[in-house]
Amino acid sequence: MKKIEAVFLDRDGTIGGDNTVHYPEEFELFPYTADEINRLKRDETRIFSFTNQPGISRGLATGKEFEEELIAFGFDDVYICPHDHNEGCICRKPNTGMLTEASKDYDLVLENCVVIGDRWSDMAAASKVGSIKILVRTGAGDSSLIEHFDKLKDIKIDYIANDLKDAISWLYKNYLVCRKA
Repeated sequence: MKKIEAVFLDRDGTIGGDNTVHYPEEFELFPYTADEINRLKRDETRIFSFTNQPGISRGLATGKEFEEELIAFGFDDVYICPHDHNEGCICRKPNTGMLTEASKDYDLVLENCVVIGDRWSDMAAASKVGSIKILVRTGAGDSSLIEHFDKLKDIKIDYIANDLKDAISWLYKNYLVCRKA
């Protein structure tokens, strides 16, 4: 059974909110999210947030506000792309910059990591680095499957989950959650 080194969770639509961006202090976790994060933490699994937040570059919020919020939710570290989609950065999903940065920071083998998100861009980034891919139906998940079918057709999603709770349960049934050395 394959060992999992880390879990990367998207923010909006995956751990809370809906298919739109809610800025810090307005964002609410789904009722089960804290329990699922704590479940992974009890098993000493590294948990990282990776999220596109173009509102930062537009001056609608600060990176620090997002970081503080996500760390308070229990994440070990936070990777945020503050750029708008037309800025051409390497970090904005579906690019892999946030995942490769975390890999360098924590000496991770990305093929032994899991990406859980609600958008085609989460799955595309995970696919490019060989991570396990779980798409949740919450947020933009259902619409991603329909409206972005063309972008997902060549990506083998490992599991389509109803929500984060379902995703984590599937993960525990199919992989060995790795304890920190």
